[in-house]
Formats: sequence, structure tokens, C-alpha cells
Amino acid sequence: MDQIQHNYIETRGAKLHFAEIGTGSTAVVFLHGFPEVWYSWRHQMMAISKAGYRAIAPDLRAYGLSEPNPEPEKASFDDFVQDTLAILDFLNIEKAFLVGKDFGSWPVYLLSLFHGTRVSGVVSLGVPFFIPSPRSFKEALPEGFYISRWKEPGRAEADFSRFDVKTVWKRIYILFSRSEIPIADKDKEIMDMVEPSTPLPPWITEEDFASYAKLYEQSGFDAPMQVPYKGLRDDFAIAEPKIEVPVLLIIGGKDYFLKFPGIEEYIKSGKMKEYVPDMEEKLVPEGTHFVQEQFPEQINQLLLEFLANHV
Repeated sequence: MDQIQHNYIETRGAKLHFAEIGTGSTAVVFLHGFPEVWYSWRHQMMAISKAGYRAIAPDLRAYGLSEPNPEPEKASFDDFVQDTLAILDFLNIEKAFLVGKDFGSWPVYLLSLFHGTRVSGVVSLGVPFFIPSPRSFKEALPEGFYISRWKEPGRAEADFSRFDVKTVWKRIYILFSRSEIPIADKDKEIMDMVEPSTPLPPWITEEDFASYAKLYEQSGFDAPMQVPYKGLRDDFAIAEPKIEVPVLLIIGGKDYFLKFPGIEEYIKSGKMKEYVPDMEEKLVPEGTHFVQEQFPEQINQLLLEFLANHV
């Protein structure tokens, strides 16, 4: 971990942080989800750099050591797309493999659609490519669905304000590491779904916990949650999208996202191949939402095999 270097770039009104290691001619860019930061890719960065690749993992805009959009109400997924391109340009990287998870998979897919000449291949952890539906998940799930709650103005802020940052991060991580969608009872808030004595999953060490907590103490939760949870989704403008680069979809069999309405059926149907002709899928049966931290050696092997096949 000490070999990982930390750099900054100023772009579009914000100073952004990214971590990197390795000097290989083939670059791999990792985009994290929530409640994560660059650090969530530490195992993969070390493994692929040892195999001769160059690993780059930004703190997405508003996360960790990266500043938010100066106009928060205008923050969008396009920020992550443009910021990734800016980092590639800054490092004089013509083309890269992209790895995303959780909401970080969406800018990865957008980059492959709109800037395909800059993308060598895509790996997505847990999230298949699909055309966003006008009917959102929150309309199909109970009132206590965590995204519905977090979209209510002031609801998450009031819920989180009862605890310190470390407690909030810990409880979100525990909730997301379970196999059920976080849905609170009517008389409970999302934070109340985790008992105070509940430990973090065994793959998170005290050092890991401290690293995450320190970075979320820097950013807070409000700005990071703006794009994935609070803001409006950008309109999806492509009528018949087709991702022309090779894609590896890694599914954790116990990832709660599989329980979202229609997701597991969509993956099993093979319909994704209509949009992503060159796709392979790998299942990690016991994998949770944080499969890359839970089973790092298995994910590293899948990633290295994919890179070797497509360099």
C-alpha cells in the first residue's frame, strides 16, 4: 500500500484526487460506488500493478479527497464521465480498461458508449447494462426503501445527524453487505436497521475502517450522495445503445442489488447481450455487494484473466 502514489488534477471547477500504482503501458481505471472511495480497490490495484499494469483509482467528485461540483444542484453522472476523461488526458493515456461497481458502473458504461475509442474493455461488479426505465425502482418497493428515504429532502441528514461519521459509515456498510434490500419499517429510520453491537464484516479490518472513516469525515455524506441518490437522473439519449468493447460482468450471488425488481430476471434472460454483444458473465456464489473486498483473490484472478485476453 505504501507504493501507491496520490495525485491531484484541477478540472471543471474542482480539485480531484486519484491514487495510482504501476508503470505498465496498459492502464486500468477503477470507479468506486457508495459508501466507498478509491481505497475500496486497494486489493485490485496491488494485484494488477504486480502483473505489469498501471492502476488508477480516483475519488469520484465529492468523495474522499476530491472536491464536489461547485454547483451541487447541477451535479450529475456526466461529471464522473468528464472527470475520468480529464484524468486520462492529464496522464497522456489514450485508451484504458475501465472497472466499475455499484453506481460507478454507470459512468463506465456511459464512457464506453459515448467515448468508445478511449475504452479497451469494461468490467462491472454487480451492475448489468440496462436502459433506464421511466418507472423507477422506488415506485415498485415499499415506502421504507432506502433510496426513497434518502431522496426525501432532509430525511437522510436528520437520520445521520444522530451519530458520528464513523457510526453512519459502519451502519451503511453493514446494511449493504447483507443479501436483502435495506427497507425500514414505517416507524424506523435507515440507521435504526443496524443494532449498535453489530460488527463489520470480517473482511474489513480496523485499519480499513479507520481509512474509510477518515475520508468520509473529510467529505461528509451530503455531497457524495447527491448524484447517486438525491439528484435527478440524466435523460438517456441513445435509442438503440450498443457497447462495442468486451465486457465482463461479475455478479455476487448474495448482492442485495439482485433483489431489485427485475434485475435477477434480466441478467438470467441474456437480454443484456442485445446491448453488449461481447459479454461474459462470472458468478461468485457467496459474493456480496462488496465482493472485491470480500473475495479479493478471486476477483483479482477474474480481472487478470480478462485483461490478458483483451490486451
